[in-house]
Amino acid sequence: MGRRKGGIGSALVMCAVLVGVSACGGGGSDKAGGDDAKAPGKPGASASPSPKKPAGPPMLLETITPQTGTTVGVAMPISVVFTNPVAAKARATVEKHMKVSASQPVAGAWHWFGDKRADWRPKAYWPSGTKVKIDADMKDVANGNGRYGVRNYTHTFTIGDDVRADVSVTGHTMKVSRNGRATRTLSINAGSAQYPTWNGTMAVIDKQEKVHMTSCSVGISCDKGSPNYYDLTLPWDVHLTQSGTYVHYSTGDPTPGGGSARGSHGCVHLSMSDAKWFYGQVKQGDPITISGSSRAKASPDNGYADFNLGWDEWLAGSASGEGTTATL
Repeated sequence: MGRRKGGIGSALVMCAVLVGVSACGGGGSDKAGGDDAKAPGKPGASASPSPKKPAGPPMLLETITPQTGTTVGVAMPISVVFTNPVAAKARATVEKHMKVSASQPVAGAWHWFGDKRADWRPKAYWPSGTKVKIDADMKDVANGNGRYGVRNYTHTFTIGDDVRADVSVTGHTMKVSRNGRATRTLSINAGSAQYPTWNGTMAVIDKQEKVHMTSCSVGISCDKGSPNYYDLTLPWDVHLTQSGTYVHYSTGDPTPGGGSARGSHGCVHLSMSDAKWFYGQVKQGDPITISGSSRAKASPDNGYADFNLGWDEWLAGSASGEGTTATL
């Protein structure tokens, strides 16, 4: 099953569609937060003249993820989305004004996906228990295209337990671990030869107890007589790519494992009981690594698949290079 392309993703849809819900989870809860700059008090007669504000329309941030106050997984990047393009010549300055602090030193870097999205990820996974703060002081910072920032945005979050899942497409298994200890091995089915599952590591985007999925909305089939047609509401959905990959239960594949079905349209199928259990284990940012598929790795900006880039590849998209977090 899958959903349509949009939001933070950019790859071809191969799973089912989430109807009526926005690409980033809906609502405004993940909008960039922070206090508006306070206007200065009225100066006295001897006060110096106020500095002239930069001309031009404002540079604003559309979203900062993770949301402030959340607990996320060890593979979660900090993802900043701008409302307008940031020119290449301005990116080093913009990066320097997006300060990342942590309760223990972590090496990492920014990387630009196009001209509106910049992600900061650690070189290796975050240490569990780390407290993190992103302070994007954009006031008077230029985007290189005639816009200037007008405010500061601050988000704080915590890295939770190190929960990971490793999916073997050919072995029909998912091995789940927590803080380095194996917890359970689950039986799975993945994509068919026609609709293979993405390989690579994808951090969980979000999860929902029910998702409405249709084949027509993702361009698979609108013909109700086609074997590839579906219009279903399915439970226990863990969202892996913006193009529509989920780990979930499917009514068309109720007892997955060992090739018991012809395969999904790109998702990873679990039994009802396993899907409910897995749903309760994972959170945003937990890494799900899939191997053994005939398909390439998911694009790193197809959701939060940032760790599908090697470190040298990651640095190639950074304007200021590797750095270490400030002390929180």
